[in-house]
Amino acid sequence: MSGAAFWNDQNGARKILDEANDIRRKLASIDELGRQISDSEVLIELGESEAAITQEVAVTEKRFTQFELEILLGEPHDKSNAIFNIHAGAGGTESCDWANMMLRMYQRYCEDRGFKTEVIDIQQGDEAGIKSATVMVTGDYAFGFLKAERGVHRLVRISPFDSNKRRHTSFASVDVVAEIADAEVELKMEDVRVDTFRAGGKGGQNVNKLETAIRMTHGPTGIVVQCQSERSQHQNKELAIKLLKSRLYEKQQDEKRAAMEKYYGEKGAIAWGNQIRSYVFQPYQMVKDLRTGHQTSDVQGVMDGALESFISAWLKGGQPRQRKQGVSDED
Repeated sequence: MSGAAFWNDQNGARKILDEANDIRRKLASIDELGRQISDSEVLIELGESEAAITQEVAVTEKRFTQFELEILLGEPHDKSNAIFNIHAGAGGTESCDWANMMLRMYQRYCEDRGFKTEVIDIQQGDEAGIKSATVMVTGDYAFGFLKAERGVHRLVRISPFDSNKRRHTSFASVDVVAEIADAEVELKMEDVRVDTFRAGGKGGQNVNKLETAIRMTHGPTGIVVQCQSERSQHQNKELAIKLLKSRLYEKQQDEKRAAMEKYYGEKGAIAWGNQIRSYVFQPYQMVKDLRTGHQTSDVQGVMDGALESFISAWLKGGQPRQRKQGVSDED
């Protein structure tokens, strides 16, 4: 980096700077952990109360767990921002409501982790909830952590929309792609059909008056993206191009490397038999990941964003387990 010709290749220089900054962050984390361990040792030597020592150790353990997960995130785009999609599946109004609950759950998780979220497209349900939502998640390792959530999520509960108070099963899918640099994928605009429409939702003088929302359809692949979060058509178009490039990159990577299926081959149809995680509210309370076997009875905590243990179990497991045929969710 101190060489005179370092900036001759700006793209190469930026990659080296990113790598250097990543190493600095890891070294800083190691130094921080060292200080916290030393502080705990001092408390013990000074004969502090067990409560004070336990509290200090708990803080150190939490930071160590976070650092351990960051070390596990070594894929090329794990450090990138994430584009997060939720789609309601089989179940009509029930699934739309479930998709909305999931949106809130992930927003809470991102808030706790220090990630910023921006809803860039949302389709409201006919009666309740949402049909789909696209969220831009910004922060270090956003994609690395959230990629663990890609798949079908199943909910079992007493339906609030059923006057007979029967149990219903609902499904919603999560899809996550990394935000990528423009140079990493080529997009020919002559292959893209661009449609404009009026944005939905509340607020803003232009909403429902001008066609500021953008929908892009990529002819060769059939990939469709849309954006309506910005106030101007130009801004929405720029963001839609970014979304489309990210989806094209993901598709290219899937085609190049069959090994990517170990991470992304789990989504399948948004229906029974393809879920990666089950959330049971009644007759008992349990959230169980069917890939790792990790489970908890703290349903409310999970719905408030406590997903760290599930993501941690998936990352530490390396290659996620495929659920065996004929094994029920309760086994």
